[in-house]
Amino acid sequence: MTWPAPVTLSGEHVILAPLSQDHASALARAAADLGPLWYTSIPAPDGMTAEIDRRLSLTNMQPFTVMTPDGTPVGMTTYMNTDAVNKRVEIGSTWLGPSVQRTPLNTEAKLLLLGHAFDHLACIAVEFRTHRLNTQSRRAIERLGAQFDGILRAHMVLANGTIRDTAVYSITAPEWPVVKAHLTHQLSR
Repeated sequence: MTWPAPVTLSGEHVILAPLSQDHASALARAAADLGPLWYTSIPAPDGMTAEIDRRLSLTNMQPFTVMTPDGTPVGMTTYMNTDAVNKRVEIGSTWLGPSVQRTPLNTEAKLLLLGHAFDHLACIAVEFRTHRLNTQSRRAIERLGAQFDGILRAHMVLANGTIRDTAVYSITAPEWPVVKAHLTHQLSR
């Protein structure tokens, strides 16, 4: 049995639907507007089909297509490193097209993912990981209310051959009510 099971999560600003090859061409268009960033992995438009296949083949990942309320695919996000025994997931491998960056869409997407993790999957913690030098991602994770857990030094080798130090953050179940109130307030502004 897959944990967590595929689910569609919807809000006022975003729809998170199970990732599908049906989304490949729209996702390729969204990714085309993103420049290459050496410290993160965003699929190239011509590699989108392969990236969707890769994500769908992983047993410890539940991937989502991030869509606008009208159903236009604008990015991807996932529950990854899922651990049913210890009731933990990581929210990651997220990328968004420029047209929806710094909009309520990402805040609401994280609120929906966190809500599902804590309220329906009974997670005890949700992790976020990013490159130590990805300051945009680190600030976004901190704005969610996640706590900094530390740096995994020399954690992984990136496609360009550099070695990534990984910044790890988490939100625990007891922290969820305050984080939920914070994100709900952010969305109401």
